[in-house]
Amino acid sequence: MAKFKKITTPITNLYIIEPTVFGDNRGFFMESYSKKDFEEIGLDMDFVQDNHSKSKKGVLRGLHFQTRFTQGKLVRVTRGSVWDVAVDLREGSETFGKWYGVLLTEENKKMFYVPEGFAHGFVTLEDDTEFQYKCTNYYAPEFDAGIIWNDETVGIQWPFEEYGIKMEELLISGKDQVLPKIEDRKKFED
Repeated sequence: MAKFKKITTPITNLYIIEPTVFGDNRGFFMESYSKKDFEEIGLDMDFVQDNHSKSKKGVLRGLHFQTRFTQGKLVRVTRGSVWDVAVDLREGSETFGKWYGVLLTEENKKMFYVPEGFAHGFVTLEDDTEFQYKCTNYYAPEFDAGIIWNDETVGIQWPFEEYGIKMEELLISGKDQVLPKIEDRKKFED
């Protein structure tokens, strides 16, 4: 039996990963990553950095990417829930500018693999949400970039209303509030 199930999305190379979870009256056990088992489902990447964040309900982070030393990310929630989004920024891609979102929760234990060439962001749907992700490259602040979360050209359908989040109550960093639109992103890249 495969330990991980790879679910394709409408965007090439963007996957949802479902781990096998063993549970009983004591709790549960699961592997969250195994290089060998990922290779068996066609995912061959090397991770070099792990990150962990904790956020209040209504925190919106992103949409981030690096212009050089690009990062693939394997993201998951270990407490609470997020609406996680990836936007295809690969030049020449048939799905350039398209987005895909997925609900990640501590209960569903799904993971989202966001490959290099995508902008990534999320909004937390509960207080004290903990978000963890593995990266295929190191964080390089000098090449940190992004696109604005509400770019109407991209048209992400954030589920704010469904989760009782008011737009005026979103918690967004100063940096993320002034990110460019997708068509202007090159002006800010080296």
